[in-house]
Amino acid sequence: MLAIDRVSIEYGDRILFQDLSFTVRAGERWALAGPNGAGKSTLMKIIAGIEEPDTGGIITAKQTTIGYLPQEGVTHAGSTVFEEVATAFSDVQRLQAQMEELEKELDAADPQSEAYADLLEVFGDVQLRLDHHDVSMMKPRIATVLAGLGFSERDHDRMTNEFSGGWQMRIALAKLLLEEPSVLLLDEPTNHLDIETVQWIEQWLRNYQGAILLISHDRSMLDNLTNRTMAFENGSVQRYSGNYSFFLSEREKRKEQAERAQANQQREIDQAEKLINRFRAKASKAKMVQSRIKQLEKIERIELEQDLAQIDFRFPQPERSGQVVLKAEGLRKDYGEKKVLVGFDLQIDRGDKVAIVGVNGAGKSTFSRLACGAEEPTGGEIEFGHKVSASYFSQTHADELAPDRTVLETMEGSVTSEAAGNLRSILGAFLFRGDDVFKQVGVLSGGERGRLALARMLLQPANFLILDEPTNHLDLQSQEVLQRALNDYSGSVLIVSHNRSFLDPVVNKVLEFLPGEPPKLFYGNVSDYLEKKQRDLKAAASATASSSSSAQKTDGGSKVSRKEERKREAQERQARAKKLKPLEDELETVEGTISSLEEEKQKLATAMSDPELFKDSEKATSAAQRLSEAETELQAAYSRWSEISDEIEKLTGE
Repeated sequence: MLAIDRVSIEYGDRILFQDLSFTVRAGERWALAGPNGAGKSTLMKIIAGIEEPDTGGIITAKQTTIGYLPQEGVTHAGSTVFEEVATAFSDVQRLQAQMEELEKELDAADPQSEAYADLLEVFGDVQLRLDHHDVSMMKPRIATVLAGLGFSERDHDRMTNEFSGGWQMRIALAKLLLEEPSVLLLDEPTNHLDIETVQWIEQWLRNYQGAILLISHDRSMLDNLTNRTMAFENGSVQRYSGNYSFFLSEREKRKEQAERAQANQQREIDQAEKLINRFRAKASKAKMVQSRIKQLEKIERIELEQDLAQIDFRFPQPERSGQVVLKAEGLRKDYGEKKVLVGFDLQIDRGDKVAIVGVNGAGKSTFSRLACGAEEPTGGEIEFGHKVSASYFSQTHADELAPDRTVLETMEGSVTSEAAGNLRSILGAFLFRGDDVFKQVGVLSGGERGRLALARMLLQPANFLILDEPTNHLDLQSQEVLQRALNDYSGSVLIVSHNRSFLDPVVNKVLEFLPGEPPKLFYGNVSDYLEKKQRDLKAAASATASSSSSAQKTDGGSKVSRKEERKREAQERQARAKKLKPLEDELETVEGTISSLEEEKQKLATAMSDPELFKDSEKATSAAQRLSEAETELQAAYSRWSEISDEIEKLTGE
């Protein structure tokens, strides 16, 4: 489907990667892992055709399409959200034209030739994609994707230029998901998204038919989605046949194997050198000595990869606060007629580490600004406890840095005596290494300014940290540094974030914000919160409405006996069961059909990825046709499953 052929890229004397070659096949899920600046985004841009490599190139099969979502910078204007996203279906006509062209080429080609087999494989891929683009389903699919990405129905008719940068990226992502390119390139797709939307995207991508290359600093997403990892480290690129956690484990094994191999090699070299030195002066041994010297010269020395420096950063020890850190009573915030936060009460105690989650626009950042005193509430009160000193990191702090100061000077202006000797290590933890510390703030990218603002804020000896999306633009190593520091931190923390793997080891409470409702407090970490939400949803779906337990009077005024009431309840249960049983039986049958079709699809896809199949044109044509039929049957089965589930849910809720 896609081949990267001996690609090299370098900037000045720095080589990002050299002679990189690998193949991406249909259905594969690649994680591009490694520190920021290692070349991951550059490789994506090369594959997308935005940048040119210094050597090598990209080879794509005919009819292969590539879709690319950059980290930022996408804007739309001049149309409504729905109109813009609907442009994703403009390729239907192109697919139909490709199908007609392929049919002509197949008619003209020799059925026994290799070219015919190649054409047949492409024909099957185009046919599947065309079948999937059911025009009658266009509007429902657009509505489904927009809802999953957080757009309300009234947003459909709003002009795209009314939306902020984060929502502009969601519009671009919606178009890509609906276009369904053969290869999907996603560079940090979850930046600025809420947890619910991230979960929806994960679910959508699990069922994606094409290949995916993913850059993400969300370890949970990498583990849940990918089955291949390409690690960019120390100017080299290594491939691993598993997700991110598999890569970490396998890297350690490879490192141990390399260390053992190097030790064994060094022992052999030492023995050879000892022998050479012993007999060097003896003329009778000159021939043997020269032979050993030549052997040593031919040995390719095993070089161990240098690990990135492990940085141990700790917050300055803050003064101990009172038991109550923050208390809110009847807290409310309006912006004109828009009510962002309704009245609610909340108390944060010393040592609490609270994750703030919820859909975008529900008031998470607004509450953060109220909590640090950057804004005043419309109603109610919010106040700090005894000896509380707060430090606040917002997503706009990066814009407040002085552009004419260097990175190091910016840090020196905020440093305490306790942290003064540790500035370079702290900057290293946030990816400012070597001469980077002498760069002026004005030349830094948006992500670099964000990291610098966070590093500077963390120097303050506060006992209450309020962090709004602190992990945006941090690679996984820097996230781990911050995570360890927060775990060791003795103060209290509020963190607005969607990054589950970052939050889980840190927080002990979760505060969920919902539009138009008071926030809800959950005990435990984010995984506990999500599990409880799932349990609540299942319980609500299966619960039956309780009948009135109060005694009812008959026409004559006497109360219905408990015996008669139990009899009536039993009759109602029997009536429900009579309706439910055939539906539940059919649901089980449909689920079995879905399972069988999914298994058949997987087997067919595996068979069609084997070039040997296409040596027999009849078998290849039959397999492609059956794969198309199985896809159609599967869509029908899913539709029927949804209908039955809705009927069962309605009955059990009555």
